Amino acid sequence: MIASLQGIIDAVGTDYMIVNVNGVGFKVGVPTSVLSDLGVVGREVKLYAHLHVREDEMSLYGFSSLDELRLFDTLITVSGLGPKTAMGMLSAMSADQLAMAIASGSTEILTTIPGIGKKTADRLVLELKDKVGGVMISSPAGRAAQENADVITALVSLGYLMNEATRAVGSFPAGQKLALEDKLKLALQYLGK
Repeated sequence: MIASLQGIIDAVGTDYMIVNVNGVGFKVGVPTSVLSDLGVVGREVKLYAHLHVREDEMSLYGFSSLDELRLFDTLITVSGLGPKTAMGMLSAMSADQLAMAIASGSTEILTTIPGIGKKTADRLVLELKDKVGGVMISSPAGRAAQENADVITALVSLGYLMNEATRAVGSFPAGQKLALEDKLKLALQYLGK
C-alpha cells in the first residue's frame, strides 16, 4: 500500500496534483487547503496518502498532515460516504473544524458543506462522535472550538463562515468562564473589527 509520496509537483488541477516521484507521475486527489498551501508546480512536496481500491478503479488521495489522513480514513468508514465526499468535506473546512463539528454533534454546521444533507450529517454524528472526539482535535484552536461549539453554531447560523467563527472563538480570553451571551458578544465584536 502507498502510505506517502515525496516528489516534485508536475501539474495542478482543481482538486488534484500530479507528483513526480523518481520519474513516475502519480495523480493525487487533494483537499483545496493542500492545493492552496503546497500547489506550486516545480515545488517539492510530501503527502500522506490513502490508496482507495475499487473493482474498476484505483484512486490516490493525499494530505499534508497525518491528522487529515486519519480523519479522512475515519470519514470513509461511514456507510454511504465515499472518498470524493470525504475529500469535499476536508476541502470545505479544516480537519480540526470538521472534527469539532462531528464531536459536538453540530449537524447545522455539517449541512453547510456542499453535498451533505441532514440525513448524512445525522449519520456522521451518530457513527463518528465517539471516534472523533478528543483524539482528532489536536490544535489549541480546535480545542477552543470544541469547548465553544454552541457559539460557533450560532455564528454560522448568522451567516459567518466556519473559519471566521473558529477564529473569533480562538480570540476569547484564556482561563475565563463566560456565559453564552458574553461569548457571543465577544465573538461578534471580534468579527465586527
